[in-house]
Formats: sequence, structure tokens, C-alpha cells
Amino acid sequence: MITEITTLEFWLSLIDKYGDAGILPPVFLAFIEAFIPPLPLIAIVSFNVAAHGPFLGFLYSWIGSCLGCTVVFYFIRHVFQRFFIRFADNHHRIEKAKKWVESINRITLFMIIIMPFTPSAFVNFAFGVSNYDDKKYLTTLYAAKLFMIAMLATFGHSVVIATKNPWFLIVSAILLAGMILLSHIVSKRNQIS
Repeated sequence: MITEITTLEFWLSLIDKYGDAGILPPVFLAFIEAFIPPLPLIAIVSFNVAAHGPFLGFLYSWIGSCLGCTVVFYFIRHVFQRFFIRFADNHHRIEKAKKWVESINRITLFMIIIMPFTPSAFVNFAFGVSNYDDKKYLTTLYAAKLFMIAMLATFGHSVVIATKNPWFLIVSAILLAGMILLSHIVSKRNQIS
């Protein structure tokens, strides 16, 4: 069994079976990433792109990720926040953090979300427990996820076709590195660690 999963044929047959499974598996895979921070979104998007092609792989990943983040955000905002407020009222640092989150503008929020390795669960939690405007948060989230997942899909697609033309992999790696650098600069300016 272990020797099977180390072969390229195993993964290609898995991608073929996954690609034939329809819309639910790729959407669900991206959906659960919002709940389980250690899941690597770049791997999920790459897998979806390999199985469903660049456009559908991107679209399924974006829909799943946005749905997952929306569910987590609203759960924290309308269910968890009631319990959290009781705890937070007694802690000065938590109140200070909430005020800082509420003061973030849309451009900074956009840059925080497009960072490929920012855990979605953490961002959804921070903005869910704050009084940040729902519509402002969700529209910024959807736009940032669109941009980030498009970049990840480009990278994932280039991995798939790198055997034919390695330039796709090089260009997408440069774009991904540029996105990480830009988000790092914005993080430093806004004192986000």
C-alpha cells in the first residue's frame, strides 16, 4: 500500500476518479479548510485544478472557501460571540485587540486575506468576535479569496503542465512570491505578526 501511494500512476488515477466525482467533493474540500487551519489551501486548489481543469478547479475552490469562511464567520458572530463577550469584558488586551480589528480598513483586510498562509479560521474568528461590519467583511473576503485562489490555481495549473513547459511554473512561482512579499510588507506596516 505504501509503495503504491509513492507512484505517479496512483496519484494520476486518484485525480481521474476525483475529477469524475462531480462538484461536491472539490467544493467540500475547500469548504473544510475554513474549519481546519492546518489544511493547506494551496494543495487543495492544486488538486482541484489537476482534477477539474484550471477554470472549474479555481471556481470550485473559490466557492468552497467562501462558503466555509461565511459559515465560520456567522457561527462565531451569532453563536460563539455571546459567550466570548462575557469572557472578553474582563480582559483589557482582548478589548484592545477587538478595537484594533474594528479599525482595520478594507485594503489592509484584503491584504491580510490574500496571504496564502494566513489561516482562514483565525481571520474569521478575529472579525467574527469584533463588531466589524458584516457586509464590509464578507465582500472584502470574497474579493480577496477570488484573487488569492486565482493565484493558487495558476500555480497549481503550472505544476500540472510544467512537464511540457517549465516557464509556467517559474512565472507562477514568481507571482506567488510577489504576493507573499507584498502581503508581508502590508503586515509590517500595520504591525500584524
